[in-house]
Amino acid sequence: MFELAIAVVLIALNGVFALSELAVVSSRKSRLRSLAEGRRPGAAAALALAEEPGRFLSTVQIGITLIGILSGVVSGAALGDRLALILIDAGMAKGWAETLGYGIVIAIITYLSVIIGELVPKHLALRDPEGIACLVAPGMRLVSRAAMPAVWLLDASTRAVFRLIGQETESASAVTEEEIRSLVAEAETAGVIETDERKMIAGVLRLGDRAVRGVMTPRTEVRWIDLGRSEAEIRAQLLASPHSRMPVADGSPDDMIGVVQLRELVGPLSQGEPFDLRRYVRKAPVLPDTLDALDALSALQKAQVPMALVHDEYGHFDGLVTPADILDAIAGAFHSEDPEPEAVRRADGSWLIAGSMPADEMADQLGLRLEQSRDYETAAGLVIAAMQRLPETGETCDIAGWRFEVVDLDGRRVDKLLVTRIDVDATVA
Repeated sequence: MFELAIAVVLIALNGVFALSELAVVSSRKSRLRSLAEGRRPGAAAALALAEEPGRFLSTVQIGITLIGILSGVVSGAALGDRLALILIDAGMAKGWAETLGYGIVIAIITYLSVIIGELVPKHLALRDPEGIACLVAPGMRLVSRAAMPAVWLLDASTRAVFRLIGQETESASAVTEEEIRSLVAEAETAGVIETDERKMIAGVLRLGDRAVRGVMTPRTEVRWIDLGRSEAEIRAQLLASPHSRMPVADGSPDDMIGVVQLRELVGPLSQGEPFDLRRYVRKAPVLPDTLDALDALSALQKAQVPMALVHDEYGHFDGLVTPADILDAIAGAFHSEDPEPEAVRRADGSWLIAGSMPADEMADQLGLRLEQSRDYETAAGLVIAAMQRLPETGETCDIAGWRFEVVDLDGRRVDKLLVTRIDVDATVA
């Protein structure tokens, strides 16, 4: 019975090492760091092990290897002999009894080692990796220090082999955007977050990849005030405006001088008093159209008025951006501002898409992948880039397994696209 107790203890120790290995390796460093800052017992030790995976894995491997050797000795030399004697006493021939005794013991030890020493501990570790890592880390650090010479030798040898094959032992990649999207999608499926929350998170991730021209209100849709007009015309335009702020230009939209807030003009407008509009013009930040959308948001937060003027590299006015445009990019357009949805799925599976729909949102909707480096920001821009010219009504082009047909033009602007699936490959080269 003493040998059996030793075998059970060794299997349990193997389970502890397997549990520790998967718990520490699976733990998120950010979560361990947060637990350490909160003074969770064992969190600092777990973080130290996660920061040095080579030494930790060497420690675990030493422990598991020694346990395997001892288990073999105990099960083969002791338990196997005992079972063989029992079989001989039962009348079995000595040769068969020894073979069968060793075989049965090895099978039982192997089975228990796999179940109790590997699978069950690893399943437990995956349920709460950070919590279990905090629990086992202090003990594993003591083992690592006790076996320091062997740990150092194994770790150094592993690094040497990696250098020989031209690789690094440390992981070269951090958490990627695709991993974040997958995690969010998994959380949505599990009911941890709602669908609208997942869409907003996706919008925030897209925002970091967009240039400001991809979220701005384009010049063709901007209502602006011309100081060259008469006071009566300006007054009528201000009274008819649905906006709380309007850009002001001196004769041409390429000569924007700032922004007026209509609430400051309520008095003069309501009382019919004469006024000089220039006195009410506030300075607005001027942004290049290549600026990141997140940098544009930062500029809006620091501005006197939450509106920025966007110009291209030649100094031409391209459009304007407001906090509402940023919110639109994250949460989607409000129906009061844009009564028509940007994408409508039809009964036959095709899509009617607005040409102004952001290309990355359209790609998410259709399930196709856009190239990382691109010069367009909208669905219309994608079609124009594919055709290499301005299209005519009725023209089509095939992109990543989808056929894009121009069904409506507003002047030279692509207003509506009919998008139909033509095959299963949805990758833009």
